Amino acid sequence: MSPHEVHLEDRLTRLSLAPSVGGSLVNWQVKETGQPLLRHSDAAALASGSPRRLGCYPLAPWSNRIAEGGFERPDGWLALPPNTDNSPYAIHGSAWQQPWRVSHQGSDHACLTLESRLPFAYRATLHVSLDEGCLSLDLQVTHLDLRPTWHGLGLHPYFPRHDDTQLLAPARQVWLGEADTLPSRQEEIPEDWRFETLSALPQRVVDHAFSGWQGACTIVQPSAGYQLQCSASGTDHYLLFCPQDQGFFCFEPVSHPINAHHLPGRPGLRLLSQGEHVSLGFRMAYQPLSR
Repeated sequence: MSPHEVHLEDRLTRLSLAPSVGGSLVNWQVKETGQPLLRHSDAAALASGSPRRLGCYPLAPWSNRIAEGGFERPDGWLALPPNTDNSPYAIHGSAWQQPWRVSHQGSDHACLTLESRLPFAYRATLHVSLDEGCLSLDLQVTHLDLRPTWHGLGLHPYFPRHDDTQLLAPARQVWLGEADTLPSRQEEIPEDWRFETLSALPQRVVDHAFSGWQGACTIVQPSAGYQLQCSASGTDHYLLFCPQDQGFFCFEPVSHPINAHHLPGRPGLRLLSQGEHVSLGFRMAYQPLSR
């Protein structure tokens, strides 16, 4: 049985959400043509109940992988067992594996909320809105646990990948590690991973965090006839995931690099006491290209 969907629209685009599936976005499309602006999710993808088969989902209270089976808090160790079948690490926090609820909704906006006890107490809110083809996502997490804990945030959108897809997303460095290990150091960005100018996506696999990002990004889809002008707040990192031979790629605004809980200085993480919060925003503006 497919989960309940929430539908929003503005003059140019329409959006469907599945709050019970990790607060996920399902499909974002151009109203006039049906053109998918996030990776298209069919009925089987929705019925799977997995956010990883849908269009986008929130990452809280951290992004990506954490090594060593947990991390150190000021008052002691927090154990984190693996939360997927295909990784030895706890990945992407806990919000994506819990049902969210709709706290309020209008024709072009909705607010989703999650009260979580896993792996500690926090409240997450995701404000979603459409305005003249611009999709805005604003994620906030408030720490509710008595014990201070490190927090990080992210958003995990899947975008269509065509033969001529191009990306503009200037950054200063990339986080790298030794073969088969998590990233441990920042290095100069390889030539085919540089997006200081509008460039094609690399042919080899990329699954890395980039730092020194100012929050601006452009995704151009010439053969599909549109581009997305994107901007992020609350972060100076993004994660780029380009698998081989797949019709999608992921450009994820994140507050911190992979395994930041075990990197010197815990880059991008925030130590929150009870009642304190952290936020991250991402805006994607649809613009048709001139033929």
